[in-house]
Formats: sequence, structure tokens, C-alpha cells
Amino acid sequence: MATEIPDKLYFKIGEVCKITNVEPYILRYWESEFKLIKPYRTKSNQRLYRNKDVEAVLKIRKMLYDQKFTIAGAKKRLKENIPQQEALQQKQLSLNLPDKRYTTALKDIGRELAQLSHMLHKNTL
Repeated sequence: MATEIPDKLYFKIGEVCKITNVEPYILRYWESEFKLIKPYRTKSNQRLYRNKDVEAVLKIRKMLYDQKFTIAGAKKRLKENIPQQEALQQKQLSLNLPDKRYTTALKDIGRELAQLSHMLHKNTL
């Protein structure tokens, strides 16, 4: 039976726990063990999980609880699948909260475009 993930951009830890049937302390432990789970942290340090994080938790839960993998075995299996996942992720545009490096770069580009526009406008008058 497949678990239905609501159509939302972000989930709080309590919502993820309900969807995945995993206790919060286990979820926090898995975050430290599996690089696949990377929730965004708000300024108040609250975790916000994306859809891909919830899918990763479900995958890990299935491996550990249903298929009886050890943590090390699950890590190994997930590592084998990483090249395929990375290729897919690079092809898709992310609608997640932007990384600070990107927002800084975009602001810099915006300033440069504004300066160029001003220079062009000044030269045409």
C-alpha cells in the first residue's frame, strides 16, 4: 500500500511523522545518519521538509522496518542509487527555497543589470 503524500511544498516535523509513521526522535536521528534527508531550517531553526525529504524517509523506513536492512546496509543501498538520483535532480529545476549563495548572486546580477541599463539610458540621451 503506497503512502499518499499531500501536495504541499513544505512539511513540519509533526506532519512528516504522521505521514511516515515515524517518531520525531527517530526522524531527527535519521537526518544525522542519511544525507538524503536535508530539511530546510528557518531563522527560528524550525525544520521544513520538502516532498523529496518525505519520500526519502518513506524509502528509509521501508528498508529498515519492512526489508530489515541495518542502518549501514540501508546507507550502502542508497549510495548505490545516488548517481541516478543526482542526474535526475540536475535535470529538474528546483522550486525549493533558494540557497543563500544563489540569492546573493542574483542580487549582484540585478545590481549590475540596473547599472548597465542606467549607462545605456544615459548614453542614448
